[in-house]
Order: sequence, then structure tokens, then C-alpha cells
Amino acid sequence: MMATQESVAHEARLRAQNIGGIDETTVELESGITVLAGRNATNRTSLLQAFMAALGGSSASLKADAEEGYAELELDDQTYTRTLKRTGNTVVTDGEPYLDDPELADLYAFLLESNPARRAVTTEDDLREIILRPVDTDEIEREISRLTDEKNEISNELDRLDSLKNDLPSLEQQRTDLEGKIEDKRDELEAVKAAIEEAEANADTQQEGQDELEEKLSELRERRSALEDVRFDLETERESLSALREERDDLEAEQEDLPALNSLDREEVDAEIDRLQRQSQSIDGVISQLQSIVQFNEEMLEGSHPEIRQLLANDDTESTDQAITDQLVDDGAETVRCWTCGSQVQRSEIEATIDRLREHQETKLSERDDLESQIESLRSERREIDQTRQRHERVDRRLDSVTDEIEQREARLDDLTDRREELESEIDDLETEAAELEAEADDDTEDDEESLLELNRRANELEFSLGRLERDLETTTDDIEDIESALEDEDQLEQRRDEIRDELEELRTRIDRIEREAVESFNEHMDAVLEVLEYRNIDRIWIERVGKTVREGRRKVEQTAFDLHIVRSTADGSTYEDTIDHLSESEREVTGLIFGLAGYLVHEVYEEVPFMLLDSLEALDSNRIAALVEYFESHTDFLVVALLPEDAAALDDEYDRVTEI
Repeated sequence: MMATQESVAHEARLRAQNIGGIDETTVELESGITVLAGRNATNRTSLLQAFMAALGGSSASLKADAEEGYAELELDDQTYTRTLKRTGNTVVTDGEPYLDDPELADLYAFLLESNPARRAVTTEDDLREIILRPVDTDEIEREISRLTDEKNEISNELDRLDSLKNDLPSLEQQRTDLEGKIEDKRDELEAVKAAIEEAEANADTQQEGQDELEEKLSELRERRSALEDVRFDLETERESLSALREERDDLEAEQEDLPALNSLDREEVDAEIDRLQRQSQSIDGVISQLQSIVQFNEEMLEGSHPEIRQLLANDDTESTDQAITDQLVDDGAETVRCWTCGSQVQRSEIEATIDRLREHQETKLSERDDLESQIESLRSERREIDQTRQRHERVDRRLDSVTDEIEQREARLDDLTDRREELESEIDDLETEAAELEAEADDDTEDDEESLLELNRRANELEFSLGRLERDLETTTDDIEDIESALEDEDQLEQRRDEIRDELEELRTRIDRIEREAVESFNEHMDAVLEVLEYRNIDRIWIERVGKTVREGRRKVEQTAFDLHIVRSTADGSTYEDTIDHLSESEREVTGLIFGLAGYLVHEVYEEVPFMLLDSLEALDSNRIAALVEYFESHTDFLVVALLPEDAAALDDEYDRVTEI
């Protein structure tokens, strides 16, 4: 259930000059209901436009015969201004109004006759679109996509950490085993080195042969060290090559899965966007012309343009003694002087023509909105094409890079293999030569004693083994430290993932929540207002959320829609569902106003602007107008409503009234 907005005591003063049909005026009002009472063409709607201008709305117009105008609102010791200045064929606005962004107020607080939320029921517009118009659904979807990617990355990282956590005990055991093996190898190496020293001390005095043997042994150690380095490089290259080949396979698979690129698709979309934009610009021109025509005729009905009135009055030889204002604009008269031909015509005919022009303008606005929707859909399709092209280019670039690197590493692997074979051959030759030198130098060596060559060979092998074990220990220690460091972030990652889940839940339900609350609010207030206004032949008017399939570009997606239901009853008490077309003008106006109120409450517009503006309630009888106005009062601080004198009389005398503008 929607809460009632608690009104706070405020005082306001509005000054306006050259807004709509107003020359200059100042009005003061207190919070609550303020009634603008007067006949048609007494600048009541112009005063509402002045309020909208000062509040930041986008619908205020400059008086047709003025070059500049302004609206100034004093509210709670703050002053807000909006200036209008004619520049060529356009009117430029400036100043510091109450609102920076008027969208919510234009949709749901300024409920004048042309208000889109109010008219949506009468014109059978998309009610859901009206409610969701202030919500950037595309931005929500982009944020959902971004957060989903981040959550997946965090989940993958946490899965990796779980796997690493499971690996930690085995790595720690591996480190312990390596430390033990290293200790054993070092002890064994020390023993061999001691044996070498002893063998060298017992060697013959043939120093020349001994020096040559030592030289060969030293050269042999260098070759074996080089061989060990080559073998290590070979192992590293094989691992890198395996990883690169696996990445190449993945890239080739991704390349096959990518949608095919067709340059014609992009060109066709661009051409269609250009065509629709030209069509939209053409409609904009028609809308602008219609707006100018409607505004001019409304101002003439309100009594603006004294020069034109003077001209028509001078041309009328039959009524020169009558006051100009009475000739052309008499609030109580049924006829007015036509400002195009100068003849007397029925006021209702001019008003009907203006209504038809306004309806045609609304039709064009709807056409333009449809075109903008198509353009946005095509732009989305174009973005998808561009993103697909970028993915193709990224995969192709990376695939080329990986392929080049594979070729380089394969060549490097061949070079290392050749180098290994070369070193192995050199080592075999050196071992043979060293063995011969040792045999010559050790004629007196006992047969059971190990030769110096064998001892050096063993020492070399032990040093190589010790070096490998130490590298393995270093690698294992680094792995353990990396895991322990990564695990320090585990709690923070889990906390961030929980935050993202909450954010995603809020984003995914935001649209659903707005839709649900809007429907609940409309249904609740519609039931209450029907009871208050005593529409006896209507049982209920309510909105139902239903699912439907709609097309977005070339895709079909599921989307909710708002279906408006009208339930009536017959004399015998049976009920049946009626259509919007069969609603009376009074019933349609009330339904549109309640729909606007639902948007006002769901989007909490009362937090943005303390005003609600109403006019064009003549379709309702006076008592129902009074009841409806009093119902709306509880939801805003200032309710400013334009009424005919007989309708204003039905409201309580305690409400402020403005009768002179």
C-alpha cells in the first residue's frame, strides 16, 4: 500500500512576465490547495506554465509578442528563476530553476491536459512505457552484465583458491621431502669431495699428466653444466609450447563459434538509421509548426496580441463603438471575432479546431516516439555488429600472435635439441680422453680404489642433482607463498561476491518492483476514487501485469505489459468487462489522473518537487471535481488547480483562491 505524503507548511510567491498570455503578474500562496478560478482565456493555464517554468519544466512558452520573459519562484527563503528569450525562430531558456532534471515532474506532477501520463489512458498508449520512462533500463542491463562478469570472475578465483587450498598440504609435504633430499645430497657430495682430495693427494708425481687430466675434468664439468642448462631450457620450452598450442586450439574454437561477419548488415543498418532519423526530423518540423499554431490560437483566445485585435476592430465598421476586448474575447460570449478572416464564429468551433490540432500533434509525437524506439533498436543492433567485429579482430590478432610465437618456440626447441646432442657428443669425447689420461697417471692405483675420473663424474652428477633439487625447492616454496598470499584475500573476495549478489538482486527486481508498485498504487487509488466519486455503473477499473513477446531489433524477448480492465455491472447484478472506448469522458479523465498519481507516488516525485498542477477538469461535474482535488491534496505540499468559477464554488471556502491574473 502506498503511503500518503505528509504535507509540510510552506509559503511561496510566483512572479511571471510574458509567459503564455500573461503580461505580468505576482501571486502568493500557502501550502495546500490553491484554486485558480476563472473563465476560459483568463490566463489560468499560462499561470500554470509559469509555475512549471520556475520549477524547471519543459512546457512553458514565451508570449507571442514578447522577446523576453521570466518566471521567478520564492520558496522557503530560496529563489528560483527561469528566463525565456527569443532567438530567431527558437526560444532559449536560462536561469536556475527548482529542478535540474524535470523529467519526473513533467511526467507525473504537472498533470495538465496534455500530460503524457494523463493522456496515456485516453490514447491507449503503452502504460508500462510511461511508468518506466524515467528508468534507464539499458543502463540497468549494462550494470547487471558488468556485475555478473565480476561475480563470475570472483567465483572462478574462489574456486581456484579452494583448489590451491587443497594443494597446500601436498606442497608443504613436498617441500619437507625436498629439504630432506637436499640434506642427503649435500652429505653425499661432501663425502665424494673428500675422496677426491684424498685421491689427488695419493696421485703420482707426474705433474704434467695430472695437470692435463685436471684440465680435461674441468672442461668436462663445464660441458655437463651447459648440458644441464640446455635440458632445463628444453623442458621450459616444451611446457610453454604445450600451453601455446592449447591456447591456439581454444582460439580456433572461439573463432568458429563467432557469428559470421557481413559488411552488408552494418551498411544496411546505417542506411536504415539514416532514413529513420530523416523521417524523425521531418516529423519534428511538423510538431514544431503545430505547436506554434496551437500556442498562437490559444493565446488569441486568451486575449493576447493587442495589435491584431486593434487591426480587426478597425476593419469592423459595424461595431466600432464596442470595446476591442469585448469584440474579440468575451469570456461569457458564445462567439468571437476570427483573427484569420475577421468574421464572428462560434468559440466552440475554434476550440474544437485547436483540439484537433492538438490531437494531431499527439499523433505525430507518438509517431516520433515509435521512430526513436526503432532507431534505438537499430543502434543496439549496430553495437552488436561492432562488438562482433571487435571480437573477430581480437581473436584474429591473438591467434596470429600465438601462431607466430609457436613457430618461434618450435625453432628454438630444434636449436636446443641440436645443442643438447652436440654437448652430449662433446661430453662422451671428453670422458674418453679423461679416462685415458687417468689410466696413464694411475698405474700404481689399486684396482679396488675408485678412479679420480669416476669421483669427479659422481661429484658433477651430485652437484647437478643438488641444483635441480634446490630449484624444485625454490619453486615449491614460491608456490606455497603465492597460495598463502592469495588466501589472505579469500574473505574479502567472498564479502565482495555477497555484495554483488545483493546488488544484482536489487537491479533485477528494480524494474519488477516499479511495475508491481505502480499497478498496486493505481488499483488501490482507483478503487478509492471510484468509491469517493460514486461512479455507480463501474464496479472496478484496474491494471493487470501480463507477459508478452516483443521484438527488439531482430530478436524476440519476453516483456511485461499493463492491461487496463473496466468491469461494469448490469441492472440484474451480472458483471461484464468493457473497453476504454466505452468510458465516458469524465471516467477517462479520472482514470488518466489516477494513472499519473500512481507514477507520482511510485517514483516518489514528492521528494523531488513539492508542487502538483492540475487543469482541464471540466469533463467532471463540480462535486466530483471537489472530491478529486481533495483526494489529491494529501499527496503533495502545493496543489494548484485551474477551475471554472462554478466548479471552484464546490470546494471548501478555506482553500486559497486566485481570481485575478
